[in-house]
Amino acid sequence: MTDRQSIRADQYLAHSPARVWRALTDPQLMASWLMPNDFKPDVGHRFTFHTTPMPKVGFDGIVHCEVLAVEPERMLRISWVGGNLDTTVTWTLVPEGRGTRLFVEHAGFDLDDAAQTFAFQGMGNGWRTGIFRALDKILDEAGAHHPR
Repeated sequence: MTDRQSIRADQYLAHSPARVWRALTDPQLMASWLMPNDFKPDVGHRFTFHTTPMPKVGFDGIVHCEVLAVEPERMLRISWVGGNLDTTVTWTLVPEGRGTRLFVEHAGFDLDDAAQTFAFQGMGNGWRTGIFRALDKILDEAGAHHPR
């Protein structure tokens, strides 16, 4: 039996849960902080993310996803299948002061597999640093145009 591992990270965002939710569920906003996509926040909707292929690890640059759970302004869970990954990503929004604490869990990595270990390490750093920074920047820019 393989022990599955998860990446867990959280970040305080100085924006309301409604604004953070919009950035998580609007496909154009999501494309600007994560990847180009055809996302819709409807359970059962299948969509894809597109990024740079990594042929050395068997990844063609397409992440196949399905919306698994939606609780507006509280939680979004999707499947995340690409290369040899078959994982889930869950974003949980918790009001905190005047902003939102955003938790992300990317679950289901098989660390007995070298390619998944590579993805786990790279994506762990990405979730904890680059993704949260990019999301915060988009929230700041969107807030300047659409205060809420």
